[in-house]
Amino acid sequence: MKIWTSEHTFNHPWETVTQAAWRKYPNPMNQGVIGTDVVDRKVVNGVLHTHRLVSSKWYFPKWAQKLIGTAKICYASEKSTVDPRSRVMMLRTINLTFCKFISLDEVLYYTPHPSEPGKTLLKQEATVTVEGVPLSHYMEELLTSRISFNAGKGRQGLEWVIGRLNSEMKGIAESACKSTDEIITQTKKSLDDITVTARKNMDELSATTKNMHL
Repeated sequence: MKIWTSEHTFNHPWETVTQAAWRKYPNPMNQGVIGTDVVDRKVVNGVLHTHRLVSSKWYFPKWAQKLIGTAKICYASEKSTVDPRSRVMMLRTINLTFCKFISLDEVLYYTPHPSEPGKTLLKQEATVTVEGVPLSHYMEELLTSRISFNAGKGRQGLEWVIGRLNSEMKGIAESACKSTDEIITQTKKSLDDITVTARKNMDELSATTKNMHL
């Protein structure tokens, strides 16, 4: 059994990071993950519980494929909780494919950084166990190294998604400002038209009244 742990700080608020975590896939940094499907979602006592099926591609060397077999698409079960009151997001993922030989249990925690406001702390832990095949210790080392590599790619992917979210929000803000400016311009034009019409009517009324006195 191998245990891998990691910590990383995102220079973004917890709300931004957790929103990006939901939209993490697909992204160009984690092309091995090809899809996610929501199996169940519910709110219990203010906590959001979600169960998703994650589809991905695992790239094993040929010698490992001869030991455990092959699969075009691999599946994993991801269960998560989001508590907005305590500001904690937890995701736990376990593999469903190759589970006869491989057990991969990964847990991620997203929390506000305890000493740096406006930042988010990510804690990751993965437990890898390979049984029932030769070279099991070597395969555990291989999988642990792959997890570490993918974790780095995952953080890059999350930053990429955050960048997209910021661009979307900027676009919405610019669109809102543009719409507001258009409304103000149109309103000013309408008021100017009303003023011109009113002045014209007053001039006509004044001329009519003058002619009546004559």
